[in-house]
Amino acid sequence: MGAHSHVLIFPLPLQGPINSMLKLAEMLCLRQIKVTFIITQHIQRRLFDSSTIQTYMTTKYGDAFSFQAIPDGLPEEHPRTIREFSELLGSLSAVAPLILHQTVSVWEISCIVAEGILSFATDIATQIGVPLFYFDTCSASALWAIMCLPQLIQAGELPFKDDNLDEIIRNAPGMEGVMRRRDLPSFCRDINLEDLEVKLLLKQARLMPLSQGIILNTFHQLDAPLLSHMLKLFPNIYAIGPLHALLQTQASQNSSSSILPEDMSCISWLDKQPSQSVVYVSIGSLALMTKDQFLEFWFGLVNSGMRFLLVQRPGSVAGLDDGIPVELLEATRERGYVVSWVPQQEVLDHPAVGGFLSHCGWNSILESLVAGKPMICWPHHFDQQVNSRYVGEVWKVGLDMKDSCDRVVVEKMVREVMELRKDEFLKRARKLSEAARGSVGEGGSSAKDLDRFIDDIKNMMFFPKQN
Repeated sequence: MGAHSHVLIFPLPLQGPINSMLKLAEMLCLRQIKVTFIITQHIQRRLFDSSTIQTYMTTKYGDAFSFQAIPDGLPEEHPRTIREFSELLGSLSAVAPLILHQTVSVWEISCIVAEGILSFATDIATQIGVPLFYFDTCSASALWAIMCLPQLIQAGELPFKDDNLDEIIRNAPGMEGVMRRRDLPSFCRDINLEDLEVKLLLKQARLMPLSQGIILNTFHQLDAPLLSHMLKLFPNIYAIGPLHALLQTQASQNSSSSILPEDMSCISWLDKQPSQSVVYVSIGSLALMTKDQFLEFWFGLVNSGMRFLLVQRPGSVAGLDDGIPVELLEATRERGYVVSWVPQQEVLDHPAVGGFLSHCGWNSILESLVAGKPMICWPHHFDQQVNSRYVGEVWKVGLDMKDSCDRVVVEKMVREVMELRKDEFLKRARKLSEAARGSVGEGGSSAKDLDRFIDDIKNMMFFPKQN
């Protein structure tokens, strides 16, 4: 049975989910499990143009790994930014099921691993008769907030009845006293129960408990209270994070899976900076900013007096071509460095980096936790509002700056993390780093859950191709 194991992996076609699922795919290949990795044609072009992942995977694993590209149903000129996320979801949900069913029905598949919001995977798995695992690549806290949506709606907490975003959420078990309205996923602020994204999330909440199991990129010591609640709904949970750290224990070398070209010159610049002196700033692969917002961040960094590495992703700032104040450029030449994209894990592991001003995407948080670096959180969309609350209020390894974009606030928070409360945040961050590294080491909880997941796949009944 194990020798014939073949897993179909279907991530959401975004940078974060692809990163996480490629790491899972590689760990399966290392255990002699064949993987077919579904990506959209648009993402395939960007991924292959910006990284060596195709060459790396095929050279290292041969026929045990393959990419399978499918259309997402959108015209090539479509921007596919976070503003059009619902359009991408709707189009993919319309075209993918038929294409996948036709393709998968001629393969020998042991099981499917799909992103949680791709709920059409339930229908495909049922039709071809294979087990389905959902891998929700957001945080456990964000997933739990989604799973609580039906009861929040039923209890009348959603939609919000007024504009008080500091009202405490009462009907999310395990989050009592922690979550305010402003900390729920971003779509909750003006939730429309008829929106496609909301319908898909409610469908996800209904279908995920019916799957064979749930895979989470977290570790027990980080999310134990939430996992205890989740086990009541999902009897079979595999907490196998931090995935990037777990993969490092099993593979001597890894390849980048960035869909944006990485500027390695930032490492040379960091090499010249004092230890823990640099605040690294990135708003991720999707977030968009106005010119005014970007300049507020930039002025705040300059006014803090700290060294900084600032990522300005191409197309992420509207109207920036209109000109940048001379004083910003001069101050940046003295103690800053601006790049278009970076090898983030390498940057966070660098000894010169002392803090991370982040959009709070889940992969970024985990990379920062493993590196033992405190955070300043400026969440932008979806799960990031939940994540930033947990960073600031529950784990206390940083500050939550949500709903604020002001140079005075940026300066104050940078100085708090990098100077005034540096020792306090570093102590907590290093403690969580030790816990994360312990979870992926021999006998650690995440290593054990990965072993259990692989054993479960190999012990499944073999599903031959349909005639």
